[in-house]
Amino acid sequence: MSLPGGRSTNWDRVFRPRSVALVGVSGRPGHPMARPLEWLRDRGYAGRVLPVNPKHSELGSLPCHPDLTSVPGPVDLVLCLTPAENVVATVEAAGAVGAAAVVVFASGFAEVGAGGAALQADLVAAAHAAGVRVIGPNCQGLFVAESRLFATFSAAAARPLASASGIAYVGQSGAVGGSLLDLAAARGLDLSAWVSTGNQADVDLTEIGRVLVADPEIRVLAMYTESLPRGEDYVRLAVEARAAGTALVVLRSGRSETGRRAALSHTGAMLGDHPAFDLVSREHGVVLVDDVEEMLAAAALLRGQARPTGRRVAVLTSSGGAGTLAADRCADADLAVPELGAATQQALTALVPSFGAVQNPVDVTAQQFNDGGDAFARVCAIVRADASVDAVVVVLTMLVGETARALAADLARVVHDAPAGAPPLVVVWMAGEDATAEARRILTGAGVPVLSSVALAARVLGAAAPSRVASPVLGGAVPIAPGDGWDLLDRLGARTPAALRIETAEAAAEAVVKVGGRAALKAVAPGLEHKTELGGVRLDVTPDRAAAEAEDLFASVPGVRAVLVQEQVPAGVELLVSVTAPAEGWPGILTVGRGGTEVELHRDLVHALAPVSAETARALLSSLRCWPLLAGHRGTPPRDVEGAVAAVERISRAGRAPGVRELEVNPLVVGRSSAVAVDVLLDLDLPD
Repeated sequence: MSLPGGRSTNWDRVFRPRSVALVGVSGRPGHPMARPLEWLRDRGYAGRVLPVNPKHSELGSLPCHPDLTSVPGPVDLVLCLTPAENVVATVEAAGAVGAAAVVVFASGFAEVGAGGAALQADLVAAAHAAGVRVIGPNCQGLFVAESRLFATFSAAAARPLASASGIAYVGQSGAVGGSLLDLAAARGLDLSAWVSTGNQADVDLTEIGRVLVADPEIRVLAMYTESLPRGEDYVRLAVEARAAGTALVVLRSGRSETGRRAALSHTGAMLGDHPAFDLVSREHGVVLVDDVEEMLAAAALLRGQARPTGRRVAVLTSSGGAGTLAADRCADADLAVPELGAATQQALTALVPSFGAVQNPVDVTAQQFNDGGDAFARVCAIVRADASVDAVVVVLTMLVGETARALAADLARVVHDAPAGAPPLVVVWMAGEDATAEARRILTGAGVPVLSSVALAARVLGAAAPSRVASPVLGGAVPIAPGDGWDLLDRLGARTPAALRIETAEAAAEAVVKVGGRAALKAVAPGLEHKTELGGVRLDVTPDRAAAEAEDLFASVPGVRAVLVQEQVPAGVELLVSVTAPAEGWPGILTVGRGGTEVELHRDLVHALAPVSAETARALLSSLRCWPLLAGHRGTPPRDVEGAVAAVERISRAGRAPGVRELEVNPLVVGRSSAVAVDVLLDLDLPD
């Protein structure tokens, strides 16, 4: 977080400025470019408000200055409300008066094409020369509750925004951010800080995010990104957020080609949209969501309660049908709804009518609410204390009015009185907001999110819960200078078949004898990645057939230069193990799945950050649909699982090998007593 030349940015001057100059502020009441002046003047900002517009001598009962250099005293923050063609001059003037940053609202830059991109480049150059930071252009500014800094024209900021929830937002889209600001306020969750970064010509959302997560008052940072940040910057933000105890909730839109491989590998065809982003997020505890509603729900959950430590959910309801629906949606989100412990069920039977259910879902029936009292709250407390529960979903139907208010107060006490780290509790209230408004307000104040959909609750808990497969990133680069794929596998310690390379058919018979008497013959030609599909493989070749098979390969495969005579490996379960190294600072990706020629057909694949430990390699393998084939299926003997684990762990180290863009082993044949890499594809990017 520094200026060119190593100078640091004083972000206090941006988020808690002593003075704000508004260049080009409008004098027309109700105009969007007049809002920042009105809000800074009237809504509690304690610093100096300095209108700048040569057409006025006074605006909003404040002296108006003709230009920035005419403003008396120091200026911390400049709001640039001028058209795009005047922005560069404003940035230069901001540097002259010693401002820390300029917020550029104007559009007409890189988002409009080549001409705008050139203007944006001029803006960046001017900012660097002037020694000021630029937020924007094409942004909607920022809001900071603590300093009452309304440096925005977003209509969402017209709300009172009188409190601070501990939730902050930073994102590229002002419109999406405005929606979040408005929705949060409508639900009693006034944001503590809100920043729109727009085109990110200079300052991007990861830099702003690092400032916000360092604030001890910020408990959740919600982030919206339309383009992938640099890998190193995103990792740094995620690491700092976790160290600060700040939950990071990210919504990503758009699709990027960054990190996709152009090679004709199986992995490159199926990696999809930048899995490194998802894997890094999972590794560092980032909560990934799919829309604004999920983002707000996750933020509401994480600001006031502990994060789920597992994926086991208890469902409590007054309706059997609603409970079944919730259980179904939990399954969709890969959440388990386990039967509660015997002691828990015994304790519940004293509180739940005999025609209810105490296993999970727990159906207390409507009768419990007709009887009054705090029985439901006691049920919640008992269920939360069960060792098999990582989160609780309370599904309520038509409980309204005073009954709803009393129930909300009871649930708020349950949350408040629970020990630190107790499983989080989410309420789904399937009733009109007008009839449950006071109850919702009570629960929101207690840190309990109130949602209207069991599907939304399940998705949020699924996103917040830890993944079933952890992927610890192991430090240090692998000291390897690979020659070809087989050489690299040898250096990594992966087991490979005995093999000889021949350049004439006459040498085939002797080569087959040397590798063990039965061999696979494989054509070697430039660009021949998938040999089987082009008839470039002959299996189970004996010495007497070797010359004829080799001759046929030389004659039939285009561009063949040699034939690889490889020890015939006994049949087994075929796996794919691949490591790709995405660009722009993202770590390598390990892919493990069912291999062979039907990889795309099965699509039985899992991913992790490379390299991995043996423990993670085993967890990846056991998560595959084809795992029973390895472990032993319907009386078949188990395969060499430990050999497969070792192979995956060793091959994953290629993720830190310099110059390796992709290493794919397909298949890794896992037999009863061995796991052997039978074919390898290597893509290198080494210096000349």
